[in-house]
Amino acid sequence: MIFQFEPIGFLKGGGTYPQEAPHQSTYAVNEGVIELLPGKNFEQALEDLNGFDRIWVLFVFDRNDNWKPKVRPPVGGLQRRIGVFATRSPHRPNPIGMSAVELVKIEGRKIHIRNFDLLDGTPVLDIKPYIPEADAFPDAGAGWRDEVALEEVKISFSENAQQAAEFISAHGGPDLENAAGVQLSTRELDPKRQRLSRKADGQWELAFRTWRLLFEHNAGTIVVKEIYSGYTAEQLSDGIDPYGDKDLHRKFLEFYRPESSCN
Repeated sequence: MIFQFEPIGFLKGGGTYPQEAPHQSTYAVNEGVIELLPGKNFEQALEDLNGFDRIWVLFVFDRNDNWKPKVRPPVGGLQRRIGVFATRSPHRPNPIGMSAVELVKIEGRKIHIRNFDLLDGTPVLDIKPYIPEADAFPDAGAGWRDEVALEEVKISFSENAQQAAEFISAHGGPDLENAAGVQLSTRELDPKRQRLSRKADGQWELAFRTWRLLFEHNAGTIVVKEIYSGYTAEQLSDGIDPYGDKDLHRKFLEFYRPESSCN
């Protein structure tokens, strides 16, 4: 038996790349809009939803093209793989996701939401109200999740790193503040699974797309010290631009040259 579904709408907002998606909506700090398709009477279908503080969003992991029967969740202290049906991993046989997000307001076919773990352009399959007495069981056992400590790391940026991140975002580059939070705040540092490298002075470097973030990690806190280009001077001078972002890197280097840059 085969079931076929069509999106009822798409999300506008959030990151572009899978590495930018928070691991759970409770770790997200963002705002966006689910815009439902026209000509479907969805305006009527949304009536009476405005009174709910949260909604369930069912969506498609449209940037995943394979599934894995066992995965290693990105939480610290877990040294084994877990069956995918016991996780929220996007690598599923049917790439369907679900997320409880904050409902801000509804305007026509537009559902304004806050703190979500979807990516920009994600196809949405359905919307359901979050009903506390039916959906919340705070004392329920959580299986393997009870074996691990889920301590969120506090992340801050130096003044230079903050200015660099704002410059990159304002000129069409990725949101590196969000990327740092997703990649570093809720998972164990693991160079085998992340684009991480140790530096000689005890610092770490995170590679995100074509950018590099230099940070220090001490006692549950991470301080991003510098942000710099991942391109060398020779790479920026050639005519090859597979990611279409070398102009931004050149502009960045005209205005911002951190001392720790390797270029």
